[in-house]
Amino acid sequence: MRKYLTDYRNYIKEQLLKDENDWEALAKEHLIKISFFQHERIVHLIVMVLFALMTLGTLIAFIFMQYDSAALFILTILFIGLLIPYIRHYYFLENQTQELYKDYDELLKKQGKL
Repeated sequence: MRKYLTDYRNYIKEQLLKDENDWEALAKEHLIKISFFQHERIVHLIVMVLFALMTLGTLIAFIFMQYDSAALFILTILFIGLLIPYIRHYYFLENQTQELYKDYDELLKKQGKL
């Protein structure tokens, strides 16, 4: 998804540099892509929150067991290991989706609608 979104943003930047283009068609296509990326972003938000809750749950269980369970400690470490990449990926998706909104504003300016 990271490569796909980066490639798409580069494509839009290239199109915005052109003087002549079918700006209305490009804006419609762009709105569709934005909705795809928003959907991807919400799915990753849900997964990230679930991993955060599972991490917190295993950490709390480990503490309540008075640091006596090696299995819970290992599970907590594994959840943290998965949570960090999810946070990084969601951060990327969130920021790039917001950049897509700015690109859409530029497309509207090219059309004279903004």
